[in-house]
Amino acid sequence: MSAGEEKQVTGSARPTSRDVARLAGVSHTAVSFVFNGRAEGNLSPATQERIRQAAAQLGYRPDPVARGLRRRRTAVIGLVTDEIASSPFAGRLLRGAMETAWDSDHLVLTIDSGGDPAKEDAAVAELLDRRVDGIIYAAMSLRRVRVPEGLHRTHSVLANCLPEDDSLPAVIPAERAGGRTAARLLLEQGHRRVAHIGGLDDIASVERLRGFRDALRAEGITVPKEWVARTGGEISGGYEGALRILQDVPADRRPTGVFAYNDRVAAGVLHAATRLGITVPGDLSIVGYDDQEHMAEFLTPPLTSVALPHRAMGDAAARLLLDTIDTGRTPPATVRRLACPVISRASVGPAPSR
Repeated sequence: MSAGEEKQVTGSARPTSRDVARLAGVSHTAVSFVFNGRAEGNLSPATQERIRQAAAQLGYRPDPVARGLRRRRTAVIGLVTDEIASSPFAGRLLRGAMETAWDSDHLVLTIDSGGDPAKEDAAVAELLDRRVDGIIYAAMSLRRVRVPEGLHRTHSVLANCLPEDDSLPAVIPAERAGGRTAARLLLEQGHRRVAHIGGLDDIASVERLRGFRDALRAEGITVPKEWVARTGGEISGGYEGALRILQDVPADRRPTGVFAYNDRVAAGVLHAATRLGITVPGDLSIVGYDDQEHMAEFLTPPLTSVALPHRAMGDAAARLLLDTIDTGRTPPATVRRLACPVISRASVGPAPSR
C-alpha cells in the first residue's frame, strides 16, 4: 500500500467504500455488492468476509444519504403527535414505533404539535420537505381527528385515533373487547351485582361500557341505571361516583364489583371505599383500565387493570407504514383493533357470600 493510500485509510476523514476496496484488494463494485445485498451468487464467501473485515477495520459504514438517493428513500419516517408528549403513555407508543423502525434500518423523527392544527400542518409540511419515507400521526386519546394537511401526499398511518374522513388506515385499541374483558374478570369471581363508574360520551367511554354490558347480558345480567355513573376520567369523578352508588346502601343491596373507566377513576373509587369502611377486594372488587404507569401498581391494593396496548400500537403502525413503503402499495383505509391485555393484581377477589 502506498503512502497516499495509507493516509486515506488511516486518516481522520470518513472512510469510503473505495478505501474498503483498496484494503481488501477487491474492486469497488465488489464492495457495493456486499453492502447492497447483492453479494450472493456474485462473490465467494471468502471474498465477502474479507470485505467485511476490511470495513470493520476501517470503521466504514455505508452512507445513508447516498444510499437513500439511489433508492429514492431517506430511511426516515416522521411521527407527528397532538399532545402525546404530555401523556403518561407516550413513551410506550414511541418506543414501539422507534424499535420497529430501527429493526428495519429506519430512524423516527418526532414532532409534537401541542394540539395546534396549524402546527400539525406545518410539521407535516416540514417532514415532506425533508423527504421522509412516510408519516405516522398519533393522538393522546382515542378520538376522530382532522387529518393534517399534506398527510395524503405520502404514505401515512394513524395510531390511537380515527380519521374524520375515513381516508387513512388506523391502528387503535379494541375498546369494546376490553370492556368485555373487564366484565369477565368480575364474572369469573362470582360477581353478579356490578357497577360502572366514570367516563363521558367519548369513543373509549362508549365502547368500554358497551363491551361491559355485552358480557353481562350474555350471563343474563342487566346493570341498573343508577349503577352507571358517568362522572368523567379523573380521581374526583371516581370518588363522586362511588359515593353516589355505595354510600348509605346496605351491603346486600350494593354492588360487589366495579368496573372503572380508567385507573384514575379507580383510584377515586378506592378512596371512597376506604372512607366508607368497605374493604377491597373483600367487600368490593375493582377493575381499572389503561394500566397507567406509576399509578396502578402503587395503589392500595395494587389495581387489576385492562391495559391499553400503546407499545403494540406504535409497533403495528410502524410495521404497516414500513410495509407500505416497501411495496409502494397504499393499504386500504381500514381500522385495525389491538387486544387490550389484563394486568392482574390484588384489587379483584371472590364475590362476598352475603
